Amino acid sequence: MEDRDVEVEASVRPKSFAEFVGKEDIKERLHIYITAAKERGEPVDHILLSGSPGLGKTTLAYIIAREMGGGIRATSGPALSKPADLAGVLTNLEQGDVLFVDEIHRLTPIIEEYLYPAMEDFRIDIVIDRGSNARSIKIDIPKFTLIGATTREGLLTPPLLARFGVLEKLDFYDPPDLEKIIARSAGILDIAVEQDAIIRLAERSRGTPRIANRLLRRVRDVAQVKADNVVTTHVADEGLRMLGVDELGLTDIDRKILQALVKQGGNAVGLKTLAIAVGEEEDTVEEVYEPYLIRKGLLSKTPRGRVASPLAHKHLGIKDSLF
Repeated sequence: MEDRDVEVEASVRPKSFAEFVGKEDIKERLHIYITAAKERGEPVDHILLSGSPGLGKTTLAYIIAREMGGGIRATSGPALSKPADLAGVLTNLEQGDVLFVDEIHRLTPIIEEYLYPAMEDFRIDIVIDRGSNARSIKIDIPKFTLIGATTREGLLTPPLLARFGVLEKLDFYDPPDLEKIIARSAGILDIAVEQDAIIRLAERSRGTPRIANRLLRRVRDVAQVKADNVVTTHVADEGLRMLGVDELGLTDIDRKILQALVKQGGNAVGLKTLAIAVGEEEDTVEEVYEPYLIRKGLLSKTPRGRVASPLAHKHLGIKDSLF
């Protein structure tokens, strides 16, 4: 994402539960946990947020920190490669702060081992010297809340998963909530957009707020150049066509995935083979594309691999005697 897009994305990010559209049940539970923790004078329990990319995990982490009245330190699993990295982050926290770890499923085993006492007892064990002179000292750290975000909850080790007191899974958004998100973002960005165009964009946003906001920004560009800065349904359709987004919200990569499966004549395809066929990383295929295709009933995961559904054949306009 370009720097300008990052700035725009930050400008439309909700700052409170009231501004965060949808997920009313999750917001209600988090509000109760936070209120109770504040009344006890304690940090809220450690929280794990799971779900596909772009559903609001990072946004919720920042809202929780703001609601708790503390600061937030953000990092990621891959960035914490050595115990010293984690120790440096933890010792710089203040009482009541939030440590947000994105892609927490990618923590290394040694980092996890250092993290356990920090989560449970708010202390870390530091090893000084080496060999026969090595000794461990315990350092107390401020009481904090760890918020982990993951697209692959199943990859978290049982010991780490057990140390989270709050587990919340974010699912895809329904079109009505996406319409509210697009309308809100359009207001913040001063984009003139017709209601029918908002509906069209919501339908093509794959149930994902981040994608909805990205599509809005791109059709704004089309409106600026071709339509006097007004996003009409025609402008939205033109912008979506240019982006290769079809009526189900599928992109070129989605269609390549389905086409690669269809070519196998009903035989299951392994993830590695599929990733090579479409020129993407295995993690990208599994985390970014597959969840939506599965939700739309276009792809099935079996013990033998991935299979395209009859609906996928129909969407691609392919007749197959197997169905």
